[in-house]
Parts: sequence; C-alpha cells; structure tokens
Amino acid sequence: MTLTYDQTGQGPDVVLLHSTVCDRRMWDAHWQALVEAGHRVVRCDFRGFGDTPPETGPYDDADDVLELLDTLGVERATLIGASYGGRVALEAAARSPQRVGGLLLLCPDRPGHRPGPQLVAFAERENELFEAGDIEGAVELNVSTWLGPQADETVRDAVRRMQRHAFEVQLAAEKAAEQAAEEAADDAAGADGADGGAEVPAAEADSAPEPPGLSRIQAPCFVVSGAHDLEDFRQIAAGLPAELPGARHLELPWAGHLPSLERPREITALMTGFLAEHPARPTARAS
Repeated sequence: MTLTYDQTGQGPDVVLLHSTVCDRRMWDAHWQALVEAGHRVVRCDFRGFGDTPPETGPYDDADDVLELLDTLGVERATLIGASYGGRVALEAAARSPQRVGGLLLLCPDRPGHRPGPQLVAFAERENELFEAGDIEGAVELNVSTWLGPQADETVRDAVRRMQRHAFEVQLAAEKAAEQAAEEAADDAAGADGADGGAEVPAAEADSAPEPPGLSRIQAPCFVVSGAHDLEDFRQIAAGLPAELPGARHLELPWAGHLPSLERPREITALMTGFLAEHPARPTARAS
C-alpha cells in the first residue's frame, strides 16, 4: 500500500510522522516554515488515519514509511515524529540506519515499552467507552488526556476532528472484517457439514521477528518531552539518550503530549534549529 502523502519544497528531505491521536494535518502550522527554511518536506498518513484507508491484514508502519521513501526517491531523510510517529521513526532508523540522517522525537513512544499505570488506566477507560458505544466520550478522553493545559479551544477542536475521523474509519473497518469472518465461517460450516470443518490455526503473532535494536541507530537525535504528559512518555524521552549516543533531551515545562499543536511557533523553532545543525544530505551511492 502507498500511504497518502503531501510533498513540497527543495533541499534536504524531512519526513513528518503523526501521532495516532491525529493525522498528517497536525503539521499544518509547521509545513510552510520548513519549506521556507530550505527543505523538501513530506508528511504522510499511516494506515487507518487521515486519507489512507485501513488494512485488515498484517502490516508494519515503519516498513510503510521506508517504502514511501523508496517511492519518492528519498535516499536519506530527517524523521520528525510525534508520539507513535516517534516510535515509527525509531523503528525505521534501526532497520535502515543509512536512510535516516536525523531524528527529532516529540513525546515519543518506543519499541518494547511496557505501559505503566497511567497508560493502562487510560486504555482501560477508552475500551470501556468503546464497549458502551460512546465514541464522543472516547474522543473527549483523548483530547483531555493528550493536550496540555495551554492548548486553546481551536487546537482542541482540531484534535477532536482528527481523532473522531480515525475512530470512525477504524471501527468501520473492524466491523467489516468481523462480518467477513462470520460469513467465511458460515460458508466453511456449510461446506464441511454438521460436524464442522478443520480447526483454523491461530495467527502466529509471537513468531514475528524481533524488531532491530535501537543500538543500530546512527543518526543524531533530539528528544522532547512535556512536563504535563503521562509519566510513560516522560520516562521514555528521558531514557533514550542513554541508548542513543549523542542524543539529547529537553523537557518543556508548559507542554502536554502534543507540544507541536500546543505552541507551534516554539516547536517550529526547535525543528528548524535541529535541521540546520543536522541536515540529512544523501549519502554517496555505492558503485
């Protein structure tokens, strides 16, 4: 699958990877400034977000991003990722270190993170709302959890729209997949008679290969956290410099989980400063 994307500008490549609370529209306030700073900028929607349709079969978001770079002829890029987009950036950089010239991670998740009490409580409450059919309640839970106290109502409305759209698309896809599975099971039962058919083996998710370790990452990394974020993400951000040589961490005292939406001008300044210091220029091709 080709991810839906926007691309414009000239210069070293920058790829923007969104949080799963949002979609590629979360970068609207940064888009033009990055182009004016002399970069070719790409932003994409992961599967099931924004304008990229969901996929019912197995897939991997980091592989999708690397495939998009291939499609666009991008040899080397700086990846800027928010939350889950930060996790995807880390995974892509670990799998293909030569393709990633820099990492700017905003309140990132990370591969292998085991949720702490705050994140577990959030997930349980969200699931309760889904079970009750209260999609609006789930949307409001995400808005109140992930935006810091300084986010204004315009920003909150934007997150509501993006999160609601993602829920609607993903829940519709899940319903269609369940219906298709039921129809397939009915067809199989009819074909095999009253005694039933052969047992269908469970998906072998545990047999999937382990993701490559973060120690393979070569790119300079700047990790940003928010003082009003959940403890899970503050700990991830503070801990990454110990795993990534040369990485540095900054905690923003005013920020929640989505600082690029809460104070876009300040985050744009962080972006352009990091990009000026670490332009992701293409490496020489092997002959």
